[in-house]
Amino acid sequence: MRFTQLVWCLMFLLRFGFLADAILDPVDFLALQAIRKSLDDLPGSNFFQSWDFTSDPCGFAGVYCDGDKVISLNLGDPRAGSPGLSGRISPAIGKLSALTELSIVPGRIMGALPATVSQLKNLRFLAISRNFISGEIPASLGEVRGLRTLDLSYNQLTGTISPSIGSLPELSNLILCHNHLTGSIPPFLSQSLIRIDLKRNSLTGSISPASLPPSLQYLSLAWNQLTGPVDRVLLRLNQLNYLDLSLNRLTGRIPGRIFAFPITNLQLQRNFFYGPIQPANQVTIPTVDLSYNRFSGGISPLLSSVENLYLNSNRFTGEVPASFVERLLSASMQTLYLQHNFLTGIQISPAAEIPVSSSLCLQYNCMVPPLQTPCPLKAGPQKTRPTTQCTEWRG
Repeated sequence: MRFTQLVWCLMFLLRFGFLADAILDPVDFLALQAIRKSLDDLPGSNFFQSWDFTSDPCGFAGVYCDGDKVISLNLGDPRAGSPGLSGRISPAIGKLSALTELSIVPGRIMGALPATVSQLKNLRFLAISRNFISGEIPASLGEVRGLRTLDLSYNQLTGTISPSIGSLPELSNLILCHNHLTGSIPPFLSQSLIRIDLKRNSLTGSISPASLPPSLQYLSLAWNQLTGPVDRVLLRLNQLNYLDLSLNRLTGRIPGRIFAFPITNLQLQRNFFYGPIQPANQVTIPTVDLSYNRFSGGISPLLSSVENLYLNSNRFTGEVPASFVERLLSASMQTLYLQHNFLTGIQISPAAEIPVSSSLCLQYNCMVPPLQTPCPLKAGPQKTRPTTQCTEWRG
């Protein structure tokens, strides 16, 4: 009621010329005042210095207008190292009816994300990362049908990811990493979704093959508690250029055809995959990291075109393909980590010189390494695996 009275008062003043310089819609004017009262500069920040409400708010730092309406609100000094803001987000944010963009720089913003954000029907971009936002992501956010980017990463969010978020038809970037989210991954319906980053949460359950659209180019689900197979999921995602499924409890085999995709980064560390990696017709991936899993079987020669290959800490057997050695000695392969497997041989001369730009680690396999090369500290001091652990041994 008080807010409505203030609006009528402002409209009266505007009509009779008492605020001739004020051009902003009275509703937006009062909303900005409420937002300002709920936030403060952290020590060292002077962001709100220009927020003098005796002047035109469209000239405030971070406020952008179209006519008499606020269309973009970027709160905080965006320069690197800025201290940011403190306080809470006022529910009055929902009164900025023409807002298309809302962002807040890293700082110490606390409390829940107001449910009134769902009233911003024109919102396209919402980014409030690296703060201390807590509580659940409002399910009503799914009513903002034009939302394209949702970035609430590095906060203290809890609860589940509502299916209403997955139903957003124009969503292209979903970044909710480094929170405390639980539950399963909802199905995403947007066919323009290119980035999903949900790493470092507590998500559980399996990944449904139909839950992720083939438009995805970036997928990070690392550091969760996901289970079940992923082969049918990965076969759908033929446009990926980054994939990280590490540190989960995923099972099953990795389809060989995935390695024919132009993936620039692939990380599937510390999972519970079983079975060999199936061969493919072509490998065009600069970096493949399959370390700390339970992959078994032989290593496909088709992986030799990878520049940085991490297969350490698995259950691979057999000999290292000769094509690996050729590319390593020609400096075409820069990293080849094979330590902590059950490999039984590699055709390389003890006198061979590994290029300075390349790294090879072979220790702790079912063979005596034919040459000594520096390995990561995590590889440990043991050069060979105990023969009691090997069904085949070559000395």
